[in-house]
Amino acid sequence: MKIPFFRPAIGEDEIAEVIESLRSGWLTTGPKTAQFEADFAAFIGGGVQAVAVNSATAALHLALEALNIGPGDEVICPTLTFTATAEVIQYLGADPVFVDCDPVTANILPASISAAITPKTKAILPVHFAGLPCDMPAILALAKQHGLFVVDDAAHALPTLSAGRLIGACGTTATAFSFYANKTMTTGEGGMLVTTDPEIAARARTMRLHGISKDVFDRFSSVKASWRYDVVAPGYKYNMTDIAASLGVHQLKRVSGFATDRTEQAERYLEAFATLPLTLPARAGATDTHAWHLFVIRLNDDAALSRDDFIAAMQAAGIGTSVHYMPLHMMTYWSERYHYQPDDFPNAQAFFERCVSIPLFQGMTFEEQGYVIDTIKNLLH
Repeated sequence: MKIPFFRPAIGEDEIAEVIESLRSGWLTTGPKTAQFEADFAAFIGGGVQAVAVNSATAALHLALEALNIGPGDEVICPTLTFTATAEVIQYLGADPVFVDCDPVTANILPASISAAITPKTKAILPVHFAGLPCDMPAILALAKQHGLFVVDDAAHALPTLSAGRLIGACGTTATAFSFYANKTMTTGEGGMLVTTDPEIAARARTMRLHGISKDVFDRFSSVKASWRYDVVAPGYKYNMTDIAASLGVHQLKRVSGFATDRTEQAERYLEAFATLPLTLPARAGATDTHAWHLFVIRLNDDAALSRDDFIAAMQAAGIGTSVHYMPLHMMTYWSERYHYQPDDFPNAQAFFERCVSIPLFQGMTFEEQGYVIDTIKNLLH
């Protein structure tokens, strides 16, 4: 069998909605985007506003920009993450301050955050690794104690509960979600910024489209003098298209079912691999849930293969894998910029050297998952 690392689940409703948008003549930000924003805000709850953009990277950047993060400021974030988490901080001239991860959950540790706080610290940017929530009650308490903003990177975390509340509605300043092709729901490319702060939402809506004072939908749907607008700041080109939003409105309706499917697959893996020389991903706590965006195993010292040999063997068997992630402090730019050494963050380094992400996606068949399980058992027994 050939099992990809990921395969999107696109249904006939999504296809029909995209065709409708194409036939409507409205291709860029318009009525479908407005509908998707309203539906997403209602899904998250907690009185949030939702601002649709073209990526989670854009959502993070807009959130930090709205908070006036800039030169001389520091933002604490994990080293075990995708580079977008840190790069948006530098877009604004501020500095990311990396911290190590929990060796069990791979999430950022509140104690590590506390140790990294300085007078320059303005915000904390936690990442819910693989879909498992960070300890948000502790992080929010720490932020309140020090007067810091919390902007969480929830690219992996839809739908994830923290202390009984969905990520995005658990008390953070703002949250960024991703709808990239391999996420728990997709618009192809896309993201969403959610916040309960109307000023942040308003600033993000302006800055997502060149700093123009009117929304593009308002300008082109109005029968008034819609050509007249002002530019209030040098903004960005971050808006979502209606074609992408057409996918989103139907993917969102399915996201809870997707989550159930992913959880069932994760439980099968956890049971099947319980006796193998692997460290398995942590389960969520009693009042939390795991979105299972990724299923990341770590090969133990007594495994029959090294991590890299395991990946090669899986490839030879026709099974896609990936690695999440090489820590940022080990990447050329970040290590040279901030003079990091590989062993500066030992938990993240050890995690990276052993980790492999194996296929887990909505719609993977029982037979496909069985093939993955049997292959791994044969390689490691």
